[in-house]
Amino acid sequence: MIGLDTNVLVRYIAQDDPKQSAVATNLINSLTKERPGFISVVSMVELVWVMQSCYESTKKEIVNILEMILSTRELIIENAETVFRATHLYSVSGADFSDCLIERSANKAGCEYSVTFDTDAIKHVGFRGLLSFASI
Repeated sequence: MIGLDTNVLVRYIAQDDPKQSAVATNLINSLTKERPGFISVVSMVELVWVMQSCYESTKKEIVNILEMILSTRELIIENAETVFRATHLYSVSGADFSDCLIERSANKAGCEYSVTFDTDAIKHVGFRGLLSFASI
């Protein structure tokens, strides 16, 4: 198994640097089920951030990228089921991918609920507002 950093994934997906993109493509094309690539949850979050902020990818494009990565047999995704659930939540909500992943990770860990000060996460992902606990 070979660990893949975010920049390798970005070069492969964006194909924006002739030299680095070619090297990343050759590496990813050489992966097999017996010798897969490993992508951490951190790299998945970074990938979404880079694609949004640097490449101005739409939510639909990002969901397609995430689904493609999740369905590739030559790639092992850390906590793949949680990332899959977060991707689905992200696709149907107005929340950031990172908030969806935080909430789904906490849910998988058995948390009763998650709290935040982020009003978008409260509205779209089901977090509870921490300010509602201020009187405790």
